[in-house]
Amino acid sequence: MQTEQGLRAARWLDQAGLRPTRQRMALAELLVGDGQDRHVTAEGLHAAAHGAGEPVSLATVYNTLRAFCEAGLMHEITVDGTRAYFDTRLDDHPHFYWEDEGRLIDAPVEDLEIARLPALPEGAEMSRVDVVIRLRRA
Repeated sequence: MQTEQGLRAARWLDQAGLRPTRQRMALAELLVGDGQDRHVTAEGLHAAAHGAGEPVSLATVYNTLRAFCEAGLMHEITVDGTRAYFDTRLDDHPHFYWEDEGRLIDAPVEDLEIARLPALPEGAEMSRVDVVIRLRRA
């Protein structure tokens, strides 16, 4: 019998048409099993998977996260050239990035105003605007 976390993970994968392989299910349960949105790095999810007894390689975690993004289940948020976070919350919203902690959190969307954007190059369409506000302790 499947747990509530397992059922939630299976529904999440099914809505994107992804086959629920053992490794996808294990990672999906860690990502959405409790129904909470989260920001993860591949390394953090890899460690959580090993902590849950799921032997999965870091390369598989990266590939699975990218597959989840391509399927529209997550967004990849790049905060610098070396670190990417994967966000299960899909609506448009800004983020705070705590530089000293390496932690990404949601910022209040109601206070964000983008007055103007530059003209797009000919033949281009905007797919998304990511707003990451970098913070450090004062």
